[in-house]
Order: sequence, then structure tokens, then C-alpha cells
Amino acid sequence: MTHFVFAYRMPTSYEPGGPGAAQAWGAWFESLGGALVDIGNPAFEATALGSCGEGTKLGGYSIIAADDLESAVALAKGCPAIAGGAGVEVGMLTAIYPRA
Repeated sequence: MTHFVFAYRMPTSYEPGGPGAAQAWGAWFESLGGALVDIGNPAFEATALGSCGEGTKLGGYSIIAADDLESAVALAKGCPAIAGGAGVEVGMLTAIYPRA
């Protein structure tokens, strides 16, 4: 299995902890089952370099295992952030530098 990062891009006006948010995220993470490698963490402070999408900020990340990019994107489509007007960047992770 290949690992993918889901980077959650939230509107710059987003405030964490809205009504039902924890339950929605928890239900989605549970629905991912064994594909969820690392639940990740929210990002409460962030900055961006280069072009990262006008009007968005990093909201957090998760690490997912999937067969290919298409499969990872299918999993990302259920993210509750999307329904709230946010987005998910999906990127395949490649091990270039081996760990000692």
C-alpha cells in the first residue's frame, strides 16, 4: 500500500470547534477503517509559502494508506470539511530518504 497525506485546506475565516464538528470528523475517521495510518492533528497556527490557494489556510492533516491516487481521492471525498466549504489536498508520499 502507498501512503498519502490529506492536507485539509480551511477557509481563512474557519474557527475550529463548531457545533457537531468533532462528531462529524470522528465518524469520518472511523469510516476510513484500516486505511487510516495516522489520524494526524489539527493545525491551529500556520503560514504558507508560495501558492497555496487564495483564501485558505492549513487546517490539519492525516496519513492514509490506499492502492493508488484514485483510491485515496475516493476516501477523501467523505471529508466533512468539504461540506463546510473547505478542501482536501491529496498527495502521494514517497520515501526518498531512508530512516536510520
